Amino acid sequence: MAAARLVVAFLAVSSGFLAVSGQKFNAIFSFGDSMSDTGNLCVNGPPAGLTLTQPPYGETFFGRATCRCSDGRLVVDFLAEKYGLPLLKPSKQGGSDFKKGANMAIIGATTMDSGFFQSLGIADKIWNNGPLNTQIQWFKQLMPSICGSTQACKSYLSKSLFVLGEFGGNDYNAMTFGSYSPEQASGQSATIVDAIGSGVEQLIALGAANVVVPGVLPVGCFPIYLTLYQTSNAGDYDQYGCLRRFNALSARHNQLLQSKVTSLQGQYPGARIMYADFYSHVYDMVRSPGSYGFSTNLRACCGAGGGKYNYQNGARCGMAGASACGNPAASLSWDGIHLTEAAYKKIADGWVSGAYCHPAIGA
Repeated sequence: MAAARLVVAFLAVSSGFLAVSGQKFNAIFSFGDSMSDTGNLCVNGPPAGLTLTQPPYGETFFGRATCRCSDGRLVVDFLAEKYGLPLLKPSKQGGSDFKKGANMAIIGATTMDSGFFQSLGIADKIWNNGPLNTQIQWFKQLMPSICGSTQACKSYLSKSLFVLGEFGGNDYNAMTFGSYSPEQASGQSATIVDAIGSGVEQLIALGAANVVVPGVLPVGCFPIYLTLYQTSNAGDYDQYGCLRRFNALSARHNQLLQSKVTSLQGQYPGARIMYADFYSHVYDMVRSPGSYGFSTNLRACCGAGGGKYNYQNGARCGMAGASACGNPAASLSWDGIHLTEAAYKKIADGWVSGAYCHPAIGA
């Protein structure tokens, strides 16, 4: 029996190495928002009224809520597992050893600083718990404990994987949940993308040589948007039931971001700057859920809203009366805003293999 277990363990390890095509990293450093936060928002105790610190969040893998916005692991968790690294600790967790990785991402994070939103008259629509520039400052504060001197850091960080985002989603949320139409919000995309590009350059200046830059998701397919902005006009929806205007906003951002990444690749030939296509992969899951093992694509697994999308703001996942579906792995959407662990695993696989990341992380 013991021998059999050893064989199984060997095969599992072997297949893991095959999956990453021999690529090896000494650490992973992640930045972003609720798609990536592994606990930064909760290191000083869960903020009052934050439902994601309640069951059934975390039920699939951790068996408890971990401040992750999912039923289990996130893309960065799966990347860490693929490369034989520990799950990323929140950078704000004092006294931790971050030599093998740290997560600067925090729920509610935006690309832009608070002044940007003040200038648009929507400062009240953001949490701004650590925008992009602030997260890079957090990382700089950790660097001496991670790699020592500036020169030593350049060497160490050149062998690490950096995941910058996604960023942008909350910038657009602030605008669209404010008084901006998707078309008006799109007018700010160039500014937001320039800020993301600046973030990439700051990391490269510190020594980063492998940087993943994810685009934003097709939010027009997400239950929260489908519920809040539903209309009686069939022409507002595409053939899969997604809101066209909101997906057009995401697509415009991604078009500009891909151009920015291409430009940066030319400027920094010594770095591997990878565009991760969140949008195309998730949209493909919406288009053909069955091929990904999903039986539902536009309906939240966890909530108490009922209706077509099982979402309502007053009965979100984690609130009294809300519950999770029996099999989260058969759902694309976890809580109407974020995805299930099953979806995040498929996304991580697509980034490593190159199906939805250019070039592939594992290349």
